[in-house]
Amino acid sequence: MTDAVDFLVPRDVIVAGGGNAALCAAIAARRAGKRVLVLEAAPKFYRGGNTRHTRNMRCAHDHATDTLTGPYTEEEFFDDLLRVTGGNTDQTLARHMIHLSKDMLTWIQEQGVRFQPSLGGTLSLGRTNSFFLGGGRSMLNTLYRTAESLGVDIAYDAEVVGLDIDGGTCRALTVRQGGADHRVETPVFVAACGGFEANVEWLKEGWGEKAENFLIRGTPYNRGTVTRMLIDGGMQQIGDPTQCHAVAIDARAPKFDGGIITRLDCVVFGVVVNKHAKRFYDEGEDIWPKRYAIWGRLVANQPDQIAYIVFDAPNLERFMPSLYPPISAPTLAELATKLDLDPVAFMAEIQGFNAHVVGGKPFDHTEPDGNRTEGLDIDKTNWAQKIESAPFYAYPVRPGITFTYLGVRVDAQARILMADGTPSDNMFAAGEIMAGNVLGQGYAAGIGMTIGSVFGRIAGEEAAAHV
Repeated sequence: MTDAVDFLVPRDVIVAGGGNAALCAAIAARRAGKRVLVLEAAPKFYRGGNTRHTRNMRCAHDHATDTLTGPYTEEEFFDDLLRVTGGNTDQTLARHMIHLSKDMLTWIQEQGVRFQPSLGGTLSLGRTNSFFLGGGRSMLNTLYRTAESLGVDIAYDAEVVGLDIDGGTCRALTVRQGGADHRVETPVFVAACGGFEANVEWLKEGWGEKAENFLIRGTPYNRGTVTRMLIDGGMQQIGDPTQCHAVAIDARAPKFDGGIITRLDCVVFGVVVNKHAKRFYDEGEDIWPKRYAIWGRLVANQPDQIAYIVFDAPNLERFMPSLYPPISAPTLAELATKLDLDPVAFMAEIQGFNAHVVGGKPFDHTEPDGNRTEGLDIDKTNWAQKIESAPFYAYPVRPGITFTYLGVRVDAQARILMADGTPSDNMFAAGEIMAGNVLGQGYAAGIGMTIGSVFGRIAGEEAAAHV
């Protein structure tokens, strides 16, 4: 492993970033025989960006495997993407990614990564998503070992703070490490260094002051420095600054780096109320893997960006719990008091919900079950159950921002496009920094890793070919 890196040694490909996309790019370029340097802004302990907190990736496949319960065709994947994005995606690029994702299950395993069957309570993804053996950190460590064994140089605490861009060509990077700035010339540059979710001031440009209440699920090092420099350097911007992967996470989580263990997957099992004890959205709109990532945005638009997931005793063990225990009480009134909610308003909301539950079909969280409410201003259209069996439970939740979608536009070769639509001479992008090409809005579980690995591999191979 390289802890001290000589920035004056010539390299063929410079990769900014240290997560899945960056490592896939570095490995692909190195396997093509090129000299590669990875610049990771974080210290070694925190390397890997948001990849550390992942569990799985979504890839098309034609048959069941040892770890996948059935086929997931390219068309089904594409339909799911259209559904969650509302059609706000570059359809040609999305189809290209989905087609190439079929090979990723083999390619990523050739780099040493191993999969396991899905865990219980993990959003019913056993057919569509491949789970990493040991989780995202294990997958990340495996990619680092592979990269290092191939001869990829890795510099930690090495932030790219300057880009020397001449027209569509990146001539050199300014890299800050240990308080000193180094000019690093590069034949080819791959930007794979995440979004700007840890830059609260930038989030405020789109969200306003409410962004102060957001929790950042992942690394505090993704501040969008390279994204901003690329856009300022004449690269074409894509995406809405308010669109992001935002889920409801435990409000007791730390400001940064709480990770996946602070996410709550129990919305479909109960109801969600705001600080005024009012429901504000259909908790049963669709199966959870296609809707869990809308709840961060929904909570972000509630007063004080706080909400509460409320459920009762039979549902306590139907989902993966948070790191923190649920708040519990023997009565609904006592639960309201513990949540600092108006007990009268809270009781009225829950009792009103219970009175409108119809259905009675067997409960099945893996597909829409038709158990619904009728007659409410906001009906719950599936999985509606009366909240009536003590003890009663609740989780306080806030918006948990995973990654942002505003970034740079790329083509099918992962080349960054300039403002006039022509491709850069020597700049490529992969991962969160170009996710907005595929994700104009919405999210489906595991697709962030798909974007990173597929376009990382493309960027590495194309960068090597360019050299």
